[in-house]
Amino acid sequence: MKGILPRLGRIFLKNSFKILSLLLAVSILSFVLVNASPVDPVQQYITGLGTAVSPEQREQIEDYWGADDPPAKRYVSWLSGLLRGDLGESAVYRRPVADIIGERFLNSFVLMLCAWAMSGILGFISGCAMGMYRGRRPDRFLKKICYVLSSIPSFWLGLVFLLVFAVWLGWFPVGFSAPVGVLSADVTLWQKVHHLILPAFTLSLVSFPNIALHTRQKLGDVLDSEYVLFARARGEGEWSVLFRHGLRNIVLPALTLQFASFSELFGGSVLAENVFSYPGLGSAAAEAGLNSDVPLLLGITLFSALFVCAGNMIANLLYGIIDPRIREVNK
Repeated sequence: MKGILPRLGRIFLKNSFKILSLLLAVSILSFVLVNASPVDPVQQYITGLGTAVSPEQREQIEDYWGADDPPAKRYVSWLSGLLRGDLGESAVYRRPVADIIGERFLNSFVLMLCAWAMSGILGFISGCAMGMYRGRRPDRFLKKICYVLSSIPSFWLGLVFLLVFAVWLGWFPVGFSAPVGVLSADVTLWQKVHHLILPAFTLSLVSFPNIALHTRQKLGDVLDSEYVLFARARGEGEWSVLFRHGLRNIVLPALTLQFASFSELFGGSVLAENVFSYPGLGSAAAEAGLNSDVPLLLGITLFSALFVCAGNMIANLLYGIIDPRIREVNK
């Protein structure tokens, strides 16, 4: 343990520098793309007020948002506020961006965590089953399911699930994260879980096929290796070979793909949250994009990049714990 902690600390510092550099690049690119948008954020803000605005008031709003300043000056101003912990004020919600992200992130995190766990568990088990029954009926059946799910957009799948399980069968609510008309303090844990199941299951199917097919391929390579052939020659059964030789060789690639799916889950959550009217960061990002809410859009973009980078860092730290060979490389 004494030798592992310093190595993990070096990996953490190395990845932290990479993350800071990446976040800087993401902030610059996002700011350039937002400013290149043909939508006028000032006009969108005035439209959202719902009242007539005089030319003098419009000029004051433009001065407040710095619309007449050069893009470089606006970026430096926004970056200096970001370093102080100020992400600006949302033009849609009329509230600080940091407060909106803090409220919405909890809902999105629970949704993505449940979908991430379901996709990893189901994908790994299905991949092991396909690898053990290669070329046989279970393998062909599960492969067809993976190919079909890979070709279906998540929003279309969410609409189908919503129509079947919520409208026709009535097993799940139509949308939202809690019953309509019930105070948040009165919402029970079961009601929250009941509203979470359908969107989480839909989102889990985004990365499930990749994990299952990748695990099948890796397990097939292991089962075709010489040491597995020797194990079978000694009289070991199929399941003994899987648990004693297969799992330890396929868990690291599966873990790599699982943590790499963070970006897919975050992108899929935007569609899933809008389909199921789930109040998370995805729905806030879509609303900010449609209404040209520049501060909120930049804040969510930067936070989502940080979220994905944090997932990759956790994966790198776990590699050194699971596989001793990686610890030797990172000395």
